[in-house]
Amino acid sequence: MTEKEKFIRELNDAFAKGDVPYILNCMAEDIVWEMIGGNTSRGKAEIEKEMATMEDIEMLEMKVDKIITHGKSAASNGTFRLKKNGKEKAYGFCDLYEFNGFKNAKVKKMTSYVIPLKEE
Repeated sequence: MTEKEKFIRELNDAFAKGDVPYILNCMAEDIVWEMIGGNTSRGKAEIEKEMATMEDIEMLEMKVDKIITHGKSAASNGTFRLKKNGKEKAYGFCDLYEFNGFKNAKVKKMTSYVIPLKEE
């Protein structure tokens, strides 16, 4: 596993655990996080506010299927289940990352695709 793959795996683990300080530490100050079909957040302070609104959401499970890295870019995809307002829901996701450098880099842009999965 490369350093970037490890970085992305640990970042996804932090999302699964709701570890906001760790997540923010992985991001550049001027990060842009685009949720396709939703909001675009600019800067760590805005993302921190956005994540505070998710405190009533309980992550039940997250599975990362694939992580791909190349140069200053990376991607991960998988599935997760969460509980919100007492209801469980399942989603598929794909996150695309752009870094501000090569070594010890921070995420400068993140594009997220999140799709509800059909209940079986």
